[in-house]
Amino acid sequence: MASSSVSSSWTAKQNKMFENALAVYDKDTPDRWHNVARAVGGGKSAEEVKRHYELLVEDILRIETGQPPRAHYRSSSSGRSG
Repeated sequence: MASSSVSSSWTAKQNKMFENALAVYDKDTPDRWHNVARAVGGGKSAEEVKRHYELLVEDILRIETGQPPRAHYRSSSSGRSG
């Protein structure tokens, strides 16, 4: 298994590219995660982008049930403060 994809950092730019790629490559796209990884760049693997998506879905479910999202979205100095 690849090194901890949960702890790999994502820049604000990579997150935006990730969101855009998800809009282009839907669940029916062959090799979806490879295509998304290629679109994100920065050396992200298909497994990393898939795990990033799974964490996003988990957080959405948590928010919808009134629970706070997990604190794994800290990007490397995106200029945002809490």
